[in-house]
Amino acid sequence: MDSRRLLRTSATALAAAGLILTGCSGGSDAAAPRTTAPASASASASSSEAPKLKKYYDQKLKWRDCGVEGFQCATLRAPLDYAKPDGEEVELAVSRIKATGPGKRLGSLLVNPGGPGGSAVGYLQGYAGIGYPAPVRARYDMVAVDPRGVARSEPVECLTGPQMDTYTQVDQTPDDTAEINGLSAAFKDFAAGCAKKSGQVLPHVSTVETARDMDILRAVLGDEKLTYVGASYGTFLGATYAELFPDRVGRLVLDGAMDPSLSALDLNRDQTGGFETSFHAFAADCIRKPDCPLGTESVAAAGAAMKKFFRDVDAAPLPTGESRALGESLATTGVIAAMYDEGAWPQLREALSRAKDGDGSGLLALADSYYEREPDGTYANLMFANAAVNCLDLPPAFTGPADVEKAVPSFEKASPIFGEGLAWAALNCTYWPTPATGHPHRIAAEGAAPILVVGTTRDPATPYHWAQSLAGQLSSGTLLTYEGDGHTAYGRGSDCIDTAVNTYLLEGTPPADGKRCS
Repeated sequence: MDSRRLLRTSATALAAAGLILTGCSGGSDAAAPRTTAPASASASASSSEAPKLKKYYDQKLKWRDCGVEGFQCATLRAPLDYAKPDGEEVELAVSRIKATGPGKRLGSLLVNPGGPGGSAVGYLQGYAGIGYPAPVRARYDMVAVDPRGVARSEPVECLTGPQMDTYTQVDQTPDDTAEINGLSAAFKDFAAGCAKKSGQVLPHVSTVETARDMDILRAVLGDEKLTYVGASYGTFLGATYAELFPDRVGRLVLDGAMDPSLSALDLNRDQTGGFETSFHAFAADCIRKPDCPLGTESVAAAGAAMKKFFRDVDAAPLPTGESRALGESLATTGVIAAMYDEGAWPQLREALSRAKDGDGSGLLALADSYYEREPDGTYANLMFANAAVNCLDLPPAFTGPADVEKAVPSFEKASPIFGEGLAWAALNCTYWPTPATGHPHRIAAEGAAPILVVGTTRDPATPYHWAQSLAGQLSSGTLLTYEGDGHTAYGRGSDCIDTAVNTYLLEGTPPADGKRCS
């Protein structure tokens, strides 16, 4: 399976807590004013009706050809700062493909692939608009908007391609003070680049603001209620919308759910455990094959072999056929990229086999897919937006390197293989130039229509217990469980899951709470 396709379809449903591999921090504007209020359902819902927002709710989209067969594109206007709706604006990229029929049109179905930082427009045009089940596409106009700060919508920019190449190779398992200082400096330089290139938009890319943008789009599309499928981080976006506008909730599917009640530290540590769980599933599959590059003895032995491989490439990076060598950071990213979809496991086995023979190119290709690095050395803004949104939504996991050192044992308990590196990766928001405006809290969305939460038991990026927690928090939450591997469940091969979700989207009837599929 092509590594770029791996990311752009199911795997860029993306890392949920998002901070895990990207390390972003730094910057000098730490005293920037707090301009975006934390989520407040009553305040935000009422302000959306304020006279100064009327021009946004009353705008007309001018649809045009996208250059992609069957799809139309338009530009949605929204206030940069909802506290100052008569001030600067942002322009958001929107795309749609109309309902194909037969059957009565049910309205618009908005989709978001997660991230944060994944292009919803790219996801719609590359997969959802042509790959969602035909009965759903027949009845709904499929619609996507790139969130503010993402892809085509006022994208956050931070580093050049060569700078990102350097950044992604920084050692995330520092062995001494010099390496700790080097990692901290990399995080600071990353965030300083974001502040320099995107300082105006940086304080205004929170999930609350994006959810409010979605409500403007709902109204402009002519829908009384929002119908929505969000994957991974998209579940947090959908839950936030429900909190802000419970009376405007139509049919919401939250697949690969995040838990909004958790702190950044707990999210990162839980996600670390999720990748360990997924690796065990990969290893159990691998050792049954005689050519498994991690041996055929046991899952534990495969884990030990994996950890030894990371140590070896940390000490002596592998050649890749290009100027970048494969060190531990890129190798770890490559392995984690393949955890999102069990369909990528054969590719990972091949990449590890090649690495065992001294060729790091296979793992480098997987890492590049994760980072959305193009063959010409340019990067999409996925990782820039990922950091910008995450660092705004929650206070940082750590106040400095000393906190990380204290937390490493708990991360290693969650994952002996990935724990140390992912603990240090969570330092990224510590130096972020824009103070966090959100906070961890439970979301009940009292008064909302039934909301369908989908969880996968061995999901690497959004651990299953997050789905259980979100479904329990939502006053109208219903939990649908997929017993299996991979990140998210809808549209990934389970007839049981797809039938339950399709029935909900088409008829408004959710499955029985607690329904399980395999």
